[in-house]
Amino acid sequence: MTTTDSLRPHLGDFSSVICFKAVIVGVEDTLGEDGAAVVFTRAGKVRGHNLVAELGLTGSNVPVEELAGFLNAAIGQDGTRLAAVTRSYTQGENVIIETQDTVCSAGEPAGSSRKCTFTLGAVWGALEAITGRTYLGEQTESVLRGGSSDTFVFSPL
Repeated sequence: MTTTDSLRPHLGDFSSVICFKAVIVGVEDTLGEDGAAVVFTRAGKVRGHNLVAELGLTGSNVPVEELAGFLNAAIGQDGTRLAAVTRSYTQGENVIIETQDTVCSAGEPAGSSRKCTFTLGAVWGALEAITGRTYLGEQTESVLRGGSSDTFVFSPL
């Protein structure tokens, strides 16, 4: 379905997960796993910052417990379909955000070492833009390695 607001007039704004995964694998092949992780995490952070600006939420300090709803609406099933954001909460000073069905994990076999670098970055950038704070982000759980979600932990700096 196309609309006048579409970035592509014939195919619409969505592309294949298969093609996105090919980009990931190609960049990893070129830069190595660590180099690609830096690139995709940074690209995700830029996307997250821009997304929050588009939503008019920059500096809004939305309560952490409400972040999942805002993020899921933007990047979940009714948004860009990057990932379903299922839960957000604090644990001490840390912000925890849980996701499901991430594009990064799509099609990966159980036990894969694949990390959700772009999704982590997008959530990280959005969190920083909303709160105005700086965090260190890391993925602590993966559905590929037995976790109930792809879980991201953000520690304030």
